Amino acid sequence: MEAFSVLHAPKQLVFELPTMPILVPPTSVIRLRVKFFRQPTACQAKSVADHDLDGSSTFTAVSSSLLAAEKEEAKAVLSLFLRKLGLSYATTARTINKSDCFIRHLISRLHSVHKSRYLVGRELTTLEIREALVPYLESLLEEHGEVLVDIVENFPNPPGKERSSQLSPPSVKIDMKKKKALSKVSNLDSDGQLPMQVRYLLGIGLDHGQIKDMVRRFPSFAYYSLDGKIKPVVELLIQLGVPESDIPSIIFKRPQLCGISFSENLMPMMKYLESLGVDKRQWAKVIYRFPALLTYSRQKVKASVDYLAELGISAEVIGKILTRCPHIVSYSVEDKLRPTGEYFESLGVNAAVLLQRAPQAFGLSIEANLKPVTDFFLEKGFAMEEVTTIVSRYGTLYTFSLAENLHPKWEFFLTTDYKKSDLVKFPQYFGYRLEQRIKPRYKHMKELGVRLLLNQLLSTSDAEFEKIVQKKLKKLVDER
Repeated sequence: MEAFSVLHAPKQLVFELPTMPILVPPTSVIRLRVKFFRQPTACQAKSVADHDLDGSSTFTAVSSSLLAAEKEEAKAVLSLFLRKLGLSYATTARTINKSDCFIRHLISRLHSVHKSRYLVGRELTTLEIREALVPYLESLLEEHGEVLVDIVENFPNPPGKERSSQLSPPSVKIDMKKKKALSKVSNLDSDGQLPMQVRYLLGIGLDHGQIKDMVRRFPSFAYYSLDGKIKPVVELLIQLGVPESDIPSIIFKRPQLCGISFSENLMPMMKYLESLGVDKRQWAKVIYRFPALLTYSRQKVKASVDYLAELGISAEVIGKILTRCPHIVSYSVEDKLRPTGEYFESLGVNAAVLLQRAPQAFGLSIEANLKPVTDFFLEKGFAMEEVTTIVSRYGTLYTFSLAENLHPKWEFFLTTDYKKSDLVKFPQYFGYRLEQRIKPRYKHMKELGVRLLLNQLLSTSDAEFEKIVQKKLKKLVDER
């Protein structure tokens, strides 16, 4: 398969593709000029010109097998994207069959975004391909609405002028789609009742406002069959041990869960996750914590699992992480997990150990969340080695607010007779409530004239705390 590139000319986009099969030296680039959108139209793909496609870019020829694989990946991404827009399988297949030029355009964009990867001979992962193409498709959808399908099928030629003039602006199309979906879950039938599926959802605990909010976020939900889509999911959740009181929250968080095929997606994904170590006895808790897990592709989950294994985390521990913190798979490996792991390693912290203890820290921004907390302790006079120990022992610190948590608790700590070394030994101090636990217990301890270690002061139950205090008090009296 031949390599190609996208070039810019003034006020037009030009494609260069081969006119017929020829043999190509490994370093050559073949190009054929095809004009795109000679004049502004309702379908003009402005995003093609404005989304980081450098017209001067060229690429070293890639092997035909790699290009063929990328073409299939691009097709899969586009197909999934169109399906999420509500197109049927048949319509999506027909569109994909007509979209060869657009697929080539997507691959060209992929080469532009990841040019440095190709220069060093590194192949892209499925996740990297999706993360490069999906935002681009979303931007096209936001700009052109349903006209996107016409662009895909007719690329690089615009849709017919007559048809284009009859199309509504994208924003109107999207609004109309939402209004139509909302009316479907709001209008009363001839008997003066809401639709059957809405009555069912109300019966399991959702209120009408939540149902309409779901439809605003995900209009396709309004068209889900009660018996074919919604009920089976609810029944499955009950079979897995999910309390009925939790089901409304799960569906509200992820209405897409009701649209997944049982045989093709949902059940195979559950079996796959179980093969990775997810405890089947804990499905109720896993789904409640992160219902989106079952809607992700296997490729996305595998990318996260591969990174955890790359850190040196054993398969058994990976299963425990996925069970306890399933949201870890929602973090992009290249944009979030890997940079965060490298940041912690730069502090001298074992990223694998920290990820097991505080996986939520890996979903935070390095600049906005991690660095400010690290700087907080350095500014308070802690040595870098002490900060490393603090972070290693209690990475959850990074999830706390500086203004509402760390600063006020630090200010109170300065009024106590504890030393900074005590915080290094027990940084969990910052995890307890200041007014409800820290201050009252410290005051009680001081009134009795005894001294407890910081972890004894805070980590024990009320009964254990009182028992320790009384034991210390008796010892003090005996000594006197």
